[in-house]
Amino acid sequence: MVEADPRRSIPRTDHLLALPEVAAARDRLGEATIRALIADAQDSARSGKLPVAEVTPTVIAAVTTRSASSLTPVLNATGIIVHTNLGRAPLSPAAQQAVSDAAGYVDVEMDLESGKRSKRGVGAKAALLRACPAAEDALVVNNGAAALLLAVTALRGSGDAADSTSPGRSGPGTTVPDEIVVSRGELVEIGAGFRLPDLMVTTGARLREVGTTNRTHLADYAAAVGPATASLLKVHTSNFRVDGFTAEATLSQLRGLADEHKLPLIADLGSGLLTPDPVLPNEPDIDTALRDGADVVIVSGDKLLGGPQAGLILGRTEAVERIARHPLARAMRTDKLTLAAIEATISGASNPVHDALHLDPVDLRRRTERLAEAVGGTVVPHDGRVGGGGAPGVPLPGWALELPEDFAEPLRLGDPAVVARVHQGVCLVDLRSVPETSDDALADAIRAAAERLGGTGAAADRGQGGPGITETATQTAANDRLGEGT
Repeated sequence: MVEADPRRSIPRTDHLLALPEVAAARDRLGEATIRALIADAQDSARSGKLPVAEVTPTVIAAVTTRSASSLTPVLNATGIIVHTNLGRAPLSPAAQQAVSDAAGYVDVEMDLESGKRSKRGVGAKAALLRACPAAEDALVVNNGAAALLLAVTALRGSGDAADSTSPGRSGPGTTVPDEIVVSRGELVEIGAGFRLPDLMVTTGARLREVGTTNRTHLADYAAAVGPATASLLKVHTSNFRVDGFTAEATLSQLRGLADEHKLPLIADLGSGLLTPDPVLPNEPDIDTALRDGADVVIVSGDKLLGGPQAGLILGRTEAVERIARHPLARAMRTDKLTLAAIEATISGASNPVHDALHLDPVDLRRRTERLAEAVGGTVVPHDGRVGGGGAPGVPLPGWALELPEDFAEPLRLGDPAVVARVHQGVCLVDLRSVPETSDDALADAIRAAAERLGGTGAAADRGQGGPGITETATQTAANDRLGEGT
């Protein structure tokens, strides 16, 4: 007697589609996604990788747990506040609500009183100008690199050599200045292999490098200025630090040179402080940079500002309006969700980045000790970092829970996913960027990781020796196995 092939018993697609759990997931996932999940389970059964009896439970589990997006929410337990690999700044509750409200139809370009078309981004612009009194005007584009490209492109031809030329145009008897004067020590790589010099070249400009890696003086800029000069560019080296025998020209010094030759002075600060912050005394801010003489200042929205990815351009009215009129501004225009999030981030209550940056080490220690009591492990001193290309080398004193190194993988693969820091053979769980409301979920995740590793749910059972305090400091380093890009 020939045995029937069990693969002939694989549940049919129509039967699986009729399951209540599958039908309930249709509005969330859509027909195509659900059919793909069903086909995956059926194919696994046909190949023998999945028992036929497991097809239905597998499909139900897949449609129940699957999100419409492939992005997985994580708890950031690295101690790095603005973690590029984890999406940089988490949005504040106010910004999240604003994004949700703006997801449908909104008056992004309509005046509801008159019924006529209005300008995009009015609310975000007003919020920026309220928060940064030195700014006369502001423009929001889709990211920081775009903002820099747009600014240097639009402001070309505004100096002595091209008073009569329009941006991007030239003709007989006219010369469009194309040199951007910048310190050699400020030609940074912004991450993922993208370098500022390469980005600048795409605008058709030429970089005129002055000074040396460690020392650049006002005289170096002055010697480079000539008929071909389009602008002076000052870049904050926000993702590295040079110590020792160093010197740089300040914005105040460069303002005099810019005025002498009627050149625009552009400052790219990168990390996005609106005003000075006592926790980061050496980190430049927009308000101070404008008061020191910059015509326009460029920052990212998703770093220290604590908002969504965006490029913010603030400065003098004439310069910002010139930038906004350039054709590239349309190509770099931001969307309604970003505008809503920017406005709410600035106008709303304190955001998670600000809270993590100003977290009291005493409170952080209290939470970490409570976590150690719940799951085991050892409480150790641990310096957090701003991350995301901000305040390089500045420690944020705090504490972390030390676990065995092999906890890192099951924590990342758990629910919720927890990304900790692996350093010098241990797994460090830093609560600085973990909302206190998630502490219980984090404890459950650590217990689940211990169980997956064969323990009984407590780190102490895996050789940690139970909860305790050690004064052996573990410092943050750029070469961590779970570091982050800029």
